[in-house]
Amino acid sequence: MGKIDVTIVGGGMITNDLLLPVIYHLQRTGIIGQIHISALNSEPLKKLRDNPDLQQSFPGQSFMPHPDFLEPEKNCYPELYKEVISSMKPRQIVVVAMPDNLHYDVVMEALKNNQHVLCVKPLVLHYKQAEEIEQITREKGLFVGVEYHKRFDRRSLMAKRSYQLGHFGEFVMGDAKLIEPYYYRHSNFQNWFTTDRTDPFVYIGCHYVDLVYFITGLRPVEVSSEGVKGRFPNGNQGFLWSDARVKFENGAILSVTNGLGYPDAGAGSNDQGLLMYCEGDDKTGMIKHDDQYRGVAYCYLENIGPGGSAYNYVSPDFFRFVPWEGEGYKPVGYGPDSVSAIIGSIKYIEDNAGDNIEKRRRMIEDIDKKGIIATPANSFINELVVEAGRMSITSDGRPVKILYKPEPHVEFR
Repeated sequence: MGKIDVTIVGGGMITNDLLLPVIYHLQRTGIIGQIHISALNSEPLKKLRDNPDLQQSFPGQSFMPHPDFLEPEKNCYPELYKEVISSMKPRQIVVVAMPDNLHYDVVMEALKNNQHVLCVKPLVLHYKQAEEIEQITREKGLFVGVEYHKRFDRRSLMAKRSYQLGHFGEFVMGDAKLIEPYYYRHSNFQNWFTTDRTDPFVYIGCHYVDLVYFITGLRPVEVSSEGVKGRFPNGNQGFLWSDARVKFENGAILSVTNGLGYPDAGAGSNDQGLLMYCEGDDKTGMIKHDDQYRGVAYCYLENIGPGGSAYNYVSPDFFRFVPWEGEGYKPVGYGPDSVSAIIGSIKYIEDNAGDNIEKRRRMIEDIDKKGIIATPANSFINELVVEAGRMSITSDGRPVKILYKPEPHVEFR
């Protein structure tokens, strides 16, 4: 079968840290053909080209930049991605790696041009937008996968199976946290992670709400979220911390703490984990994932850790480059597994259905029902949660209900 081409829209942190390495590896293993990357200007594209880890891991590989590497960095092209997508052959892959508030526009542009989509989480910020996207994918027989990579952590998959088998009982109370490093404040985050666009609960808290839904199948019914505002180095104001309370349909409650403030000098690159208590027959069960420490600690000769520290808790599970049987280094972890699963599913659909739209639809429905890869059809609760979260955090924590009948929507309690 033929290779499938990829266009990545967005050249920032997630493209550098996860998406491009996996796509490079899939290119050298014969899955992917051409790789195009479109960004606002040439600066991030040159950083991707010159990244020493990527050069060492994928010698001789590169991508087609839009705008060109030679274009002055001051020149910005916010609409260039539309030209790049419109020039693609039908039913290739567009990878959406833009700030949260821009996902909808890029996804819709890709679908308009008959392209499959891989989108970083959350898909969009409003349920109606997710519903619109799902309708278009069904009409056109196109696949949209949302990259909730924690679903592919073996710990999550183990917990899902054991929960389904009744080994824990029923989830009733839990606590989750994901505090990203302080140095994020000095990145491009300061240009888009502003109070009017997003917040830590929407950006990273959604991972754990999705994970509880993934493990238990319980739907959220209410969200209240409060934030602590602060200033980025460039003076922009953002919610730098957030604390949310999510209630589920069985009455269970999950507390979710998020922020951009784990100390750069700290041993872990972040602070994250999930604790779930469950009720059984005259006993209780528990699921505990201590996600920032995976049993590996290194002390480097120099301060080369994520935040510039020498001693680090090194997680081998999300993403690492390791030696393999081929040239360079191979990306491994549940991050690469997630990206590969979405791209692999799209490739499988194209290889086995091709121009047969009815067969593509049936194959997509099968993936929706399986419920491992997040799609607009099987994970729309996430859009309801982030929509409710934004309503709540911008209203000083006022509770917002999630209602599923007569049609899904959110409203203040």
